[in-house]
Amino acid sequence: MIAEILNTEVKRTANEGLIVDYIKSYKVSNEISVPFRISNFSVLLIKKGNLRIQFSSTNNVIRRKDLLVIPVNTICTYVLATHNIQLYVIRTSFDFVLDNCYNRELADAFSILMLKTECNIRLDEKDFTVLSMIYKLMHVLQRETESSELYKDFRRIGFALFIYELKHIHFKYLPNANLDLGRKESLIIQFLTVLAIHFKKQHHVQFYAGSLYVTPGHLNKMVKTITGRSAKNFIIEALINESKNLLKDTQDSIAQIADELEFSSAANFSVFFKRHTGLLPSEFRSSTNHSI
Repeated sequence: MIAEILNTEVKRTANEGLIVDYIKSYKVSNEISVPFRISNFSVLLIKKGNLRIQFSSTNNVIRRKDLLVIPVNTICTYVLATHNIQLYVIRTSFDFVLDNCYNRELADAFSILMLKTECNIRLDEKDFTVLSMIYKLMHVLQRETESSELYKDFRRIGFALFIYELKHIHFKYLPNANLDLGRKESLIIQFLTVLAIHFKKQHHVQFYAGSLYVTPGHLNKMVKTITGRSAKNFIIEALINESKNLLKDTQDSIAQIADELEFSSAANFSVFFKRHTGLLPSEFRSSTNHSI
């Protein structure tokens, strides 16, 4: 069961790129053969029992209160659990992580999910309790069938809480640990952090490349290599996400929103928004109000 869960790719269309599994009872059923590649970011929290899991580099025995962070593309060579195992498993796709990084603190915290090697941490009772509550919250929100924008926001907030707590745990228990990020990964985190600070006013790749002391071509190449998306795509997506938030959550006029996002006019903002969403800002606001 555990191997099957870890080996299943997270499909964005079915679950928005985030799955929270709670294994209350363990039954060995059609367990897949190892080794296999773990295609998602996976974070396990053991509530009860023991789990032996071996990767190409290490052999881990994780017990109650243990937190195991497994990077994407890790090769698993062995999985064995005691029959009384109970654990939470969070799996998320790379795209989901990237789609939720338009916040300065989150962009920095996401660097922990770009680890090159797995990380096993024994939590104290307080941190274990807090993280367990966040897992439970995310599990409940995932099971909710309501598909409104409000519940989508709740799920994203739950994931943000999880990432913040993960960052807190990493720096509390491993204060001197090197995250072991390569030059490409470090550049991506720096780009996302600068983007989170400046995207409202800076809409061009040249600004971000200059801030990071690289050429626009090099920045685009590195971002594309790691994420499969261009730097310009990230800038556009950040602007669209913020535009939607302002249209949903404020009473500001279209002209005021255009001014806040540094567009030269409301007309240009409307053209930009429709090009990337298929709707005019006024149409999006109207459809959102009707869905509440």
